[in-house]
Amino acid sequence: MPAKPTLTSHSLIAAAITCLLPLLALAAQQAPPAGPPPDATAQEKGLGLTGPANPKLPSLILVGDSTVRNGHGAGSDGLWGWGAPIADLFDPAKINVVNRAIGGLSSHTYISQGHWANTLALIKPGDIVLIQFGHNDGGINLPGQPPVPDQGLQPGAPAPPPRAPNARGSLPGIGEETLDVQDPRTQATETVHTFGWYMRKYVDDTKAKGATPILCSLVPRKIWADGHIHRSTDTYRGWTQQVAAQEHIGFDDLNEIIARRYDALGQTAVDALFGDPHTHTTLVGAQLNAECVVAGLRALPRDPLAPYLSEKGKAIKPYSAG
Repeated sequence: MPAKPTLTSHSLIAAAITCLLPLLALAAQQAPPAGPPPDATAQEKGLGLTGPANPKLPSLILVGDSTVRNGHGAGSDGLWGWGAPIADLFDPAKINVVNRAIGGLSSHTYISQGHWANTLALIKPGDIVLIQFGHNDGGINLPGQPPVPDQGLQPGAPAPPPRAPNARGSLPGIGEETLDVQDPRTQATETVHTFGWYMRKYVDDTKAKGATPILCSLVPRKIWADGHIHRSTDTYRGWTQQVAAQEHIGFDDLNEIIARRYDALGQTAVDALFGDPHTHTTLVGAQLNAECVVAGLRALPRDPLAPYLSEKGKAIKPYSAG
């Protein structure tokens, strides 16, 4: 009579593994991604953001959105912010130009995502900080408030239907109002402040570091009304100017300065300065905007950047509203 087969320890282990494999695969599918999400420092490294080339020199530090630094700041898809070509208008032997702007962020999310803390750590006494926000600040309103009208809409166009808060914007105005907003992506609730509150924080934090803040109104979009570029006077341009006046600091009115240049050039010529329908410029458009930035700075009663201009920068005439 043949002997009955017996289970060895090896065969028992093999059988157990065979049974466990489907369960392990299912657990791997259901497990959350390992590790925390990337922090601000990791994101900035991915975007190629850096600090001053020569820490011994004073720095001009740029803070803003994609109209200041598009993508990695190297002209991807032919789109440029004015923070890249403005470096040519300053003498690198006298000052660093450090572009810390990040596309897609608002005055609120540049702070809440940790980027302002990282930038603030680079700022030292004697530095100058240019701050420009507004393009991404819409989308959150206090109950009963109408939406901010100039977020890429043609003046006079019907208001968009109500939508859930996009969680990246700021509240309209410059007051002390707040609103608790839930981020639909993370489900986290955050207390959001007004645009003016965030702009004051940039100014106050910069002053506390012994540096000089200058507020810039947002560059205008390519939106025409009655033969003129639409200005954001009643919203982000106006609010930025009001905060600058409150804080007794320089105000570079890019919204008006650049709009006047566009008006003078005309619609056909301005079309060639943009690489998308109405927001982001080509390199030539970014160069024009950078020249307007310097023209506005040179018009300030006490321009702190005057000693650091290159010969090309010195050739730009101060802006005159007359």
